[in-house]
Amino acid sequence: MQTSIEIAQSAPLVHMRQFMADLELAEDDFEFYGKYTGKLRLHLLEKFADRPDGKLILVTAVTPTPSGEGKTLTTVGLGQALGLIGKRGMIALREPSLGPVFGIKGGAAGGGFSQILPMEHINLHFNGDIHAIGAAHNLLAAMLDAHLHHGNDLDFDVRQPLWGRSIDMNDRALRQVVVGLGGRVNGVPRESGFVITAASEIMAILALCTSRSDLKRRLGAIVVGYRRDGSAIKATDLKAEGAMAVILNEAIMPNLVQTMEHTPALVHAGPFANIAHGTSSILGTRIARKLADYVVTEAGFGADLGAEKFFDIVNRTADLWPSVVVVVATCRAIKYHGGTTLDQLQEEDMGAFAKGLDNLEAHVRNMQQFGSPVVVAVNRFPFDTQAELDAIAERCEAMSVPAVPHSAFTEGGAGAVALAEQVVTLADTNPNPEPRFLYDLDQPVEEKIRAVATKIYAADDIYIDPRARKKLRQYEDLGYGDLPVCIAKTQSSLSDDAKARGVPKGWTLTVTDVLLSAGAGFLVIVCGNMMLMPGLSKEPAAVHMDVDDQGVITGLF
Repeated sequence: MQTSIEIAQSAPLVHMRQFMADLELAEDDFEFYGKYTGKLRLHLLEKFADRPDGKLILVTAVTPTPSGEGKTLTTVGLGQALGLIGKRGMIALREPSLGPVFGIKGGAAGGGFSQILPMEHINLHFNGDIHAIGAAHNLLAAMLDAHLHHGNDLDFDVRQPLWGRSIDMNDRALRQVVVGLGGRVNGVPRESGFVITAASEIMAILALCTSRSDLKRRLGAIVVGYRRDGSAIKATDLKAEGAMAVILNEAIMPNLVQTMEHTPALVHAGPFANIAHGTSSILGTRIARKLADYVVTEAGFGADLGAEKFFDIVNRTADLWPSVVVVVATCRAIKYHGGTTLDQLQEEDMGAFAKGLDNLEAHVRNMQQFGSPVVVAVNRFPFDTQAELDAIAERCEAMSVPAVPHSAFTEGGAGAVALAEQVVTLADTNPNPEPRFLYDLDQPVEEKIRAVATKIYAADDIYIDPRARKKLRQYEDLGYGDLPVCIAKTQSSLSDDAKARGVPKGWTLTVTDVLLSAGAGFLVIVCGNMMLMPGLSKEPAAVHMDVDDQGVITGLF
C-alpha cells in the first residue's frame, strides 16, 4: 500500500497560471514562488470588494487520540467533493510547523488521496513564512537587548520577564535559558526562554491582522517588558514595528496551492490551537470568500480549543461566522474515550463505544451553543464496523444532527460527496449566520475564563493560582481587562488533565499562569502544565525521514 507521501509525489500538479485563469487573477494579483505555489496580493480584497462573500464551513473535531482524527484530511476531501457536485469551492488551512512535523505528526497536509500539494514544500519551510515570523520575533528581542546594553533609557525592569526568543522546532532545552553571559560586552545577564514559533505572539498577529497598517499597529502594541514603576513598555517604544513589518512584508500575503484533485487552497499562518488560537489567517479566509462560493476552513485540535477560539477571538476581529460546523469523529477516538487502550482500537468494543460517544455529544452540544447547524463527519477506517457506525448515527439522530461517514483518504473527493451535499444543504439554509459569543468583553476576566470552563469544558469551577492572579490583576490595572481569553490547555482531554478521557466530571480548571498578548489582542490563560515550547519524544518522526541522491524525500506521513 502506498504511503501518503508516495501518493502525493505521484500526483500530477497544475501550473499556477491555470489557477490564475480560473480565479480571474491578473499578473499584478499574484507573486510566483515557483510553478506550483505563489502568494496572493492583498489588493484583491479591494479589487473584488463588490463580490458577495462565499459561505464559510468550519471543520473541527472530537478530542483527538495521539494520532489525530483526520481533520485536515476531511477538510481537503470536503473541498474536493464540492467541485464534484458542481460547486465553486476553496480551502483555507494553516501552515505546518517544523516542530510537530519532525516531532509526532510527520506532516500536516492531509493524507491519502485528500492532500494539499506540493506536500513536501508545504511541510518544509513553506515559502519562508514561519521563518520570517521567527526572524521578526528575534529582531524585537535583539533590539530590546541592544537597548539594555546601551543604557536602558526606557528603564526596563530586568527582574521581570522580558520578550524572549523563538525557534520553529520542538526543543525542551530552550524553555528556560540564561542570556547575556560573558561580561558587559555580551549584554545584560538574565533568565529568558524560547517559544516555538507557532506560539509566538507574532504568529497570532499575522493570523489576526486585516492589513499591513493593522499589522504594524499590532506589532507596535506588543508589550516587551515593564518599567520599574510597573508601566508597560511596547515594541513601538523601541521603534521596532516598522522593521518587523518589513521582514513580514511577503509573509503577510496568503499562499495559493492545490489539492490532489486541483481544488485551490490558501494556506497561511499557523498558530497552535492548544497554546494559541489555532486558525488560519483572516486575510486568507477573507480573500478565499471572494474567490469561491463555499470556503472550507479548519480550527485546530478538538472543538473545545480551535473552534471555541474561532468564535470568541477571531470573530471579534472579523465577521467570519460559519454557515455550518463540521465535527470530525472516528470510531477509534470514540472507543479511546470509552476506555479502550491504544493497541486495541482496531477491535470492536461496543461497551466502550457507548461510553465514548459522550465525548462526541459534548463537542456537538458545544458547537450548537454558537448557533450554526452542525454535521458530524465520520472519517472511516478499514476496521470500523457497521455496529459502530450505526451507534454514531443513533446518537446523532437523538441530537437532531446528521452523521455522514466518508472515505476521503482512499477515494478523495468522491469519498466525501455525501458529506458535501449535506453541508451545502445546511449552508444554503443559513446564509447570514448571526454572531453568538460565550461571554461579553466587558465581563471581568475571571468570569470569561469561568464561562469557557463551565460551558465548553464542563468544569465545575475554576481555580487561579496566586501567581497567576497577581499577573491577571497587573494586566487589568494596565487596561487590558477587556480582551478575550485564549485558554492554553491540553488537547488530549476536555479537561486540563491530559489523561482524563471522555467527558470528565467533578473537576476544577486550574489556571497556572496568565500571559499578555496585547498585539494579538487576547490574554493567554495557561492551564495545568502546558508548555509554550514542546519537546521531542523518545522516537520522533524525524528518525524515519531521509532524502536520496535525486532529492526524493521519504518518511513524511
